Amino acid sequence: MTEQRKGELYMLGLALLESWFPILSIVAIKQIGALHTYAFSLFVSIFFFVAIMIRKNLFSELKNRAAHKYLLLTSFWISILFVLVFWGMQYTSAGNMSVIIFMQVLFSYLYFNVFGDEKMHLLHTFGAVIMGIGALVILVPDDMVFNKGDVLIMIGAAIAPIANYYSKKTRTFCSSETILGFRSMIAFPVIMIMAWMFEPAVDMKSLLKALPYLFLIGFLIFGVSKILRMEALHRIDITKLSALLAIIPMITMFFAYFYLGEVPEFRQMLGVIPVLLGGYILTRRVS
Repeated sequence: MTEQRKGELYMLGLALLESWFPILSIVAIKQIGALHTYAFSLFVSIFFFVAIMIRKNLFSELKNRAAHKYLLLTSFWISILFVLVFWGMQYTSAGNMSVIIFMQVLFSYLYFNVFGDEKMHLLHTFGAVIMGIGALVILVPDDMVFNKGDVLIMIGAAIAPIANYYSKKTRTFCSSETILGFRSMIAFPVIMIMAWMFEPAVDMKSLLKALPYLFLIGFLIFGVSKILRMEALHRIDITKLSALLAIIPMITMFFAYFYLGEVPEFRQMLGVIPVLLGGYILTRRVS
């Protein structure tokens, strides 16, 4: 099996797991708040990664001074991204979140093609325009008042390619488990302090209700799926990875309908079509 094929298989597993991320998070957020959900999920993921790092003797990788800069940058950008996403999910639907975060494909193209060194093709520009139109359809409601949750998640989507870029750089020095374990250990105390400052204290009853969802987010989403993402990034292009994840919004909306009772609005469904089509066009190779 080729490395490219392995990357695509990792991506499929990632897509299945991450399609549940907004659903699980929204349920937990309703119980304990956005930042507390993020913080406790990180706490669960720390145990996951520390166990793996001890088993594989990976703590020695942290001694590599050349990796320190990229470890810190990766941790910073990923943490900022998730703070915005968790905050945003307080005010929007699981379906909207999954579609808007997919806009990272557009931002990847803008950063690496329009403003970067990679050659820009007319077909890709057309795809970018289509994605932009789709995003506007979703983001701008009939009353022309932006949903602040959607805006926060869109900013997160703009940060995602930067986080992916540094993740890919860091992967040349460290294993996926080391990168994510380091990020969880560094981010947890910071996010916990932010939660203490900006959100009400969590009572034990609410925490117990949220606990199953926190475990699933910390173990499956921040643990297993992030390892799959790192391994996929190590084998395939950032833009291609982002585009292959186009199936996530559709899976999320399907499960959100049955689990949360979310019925997609006509405007939302109308906007999904150009977003996904534009993402497909952006990843087509042009001779």
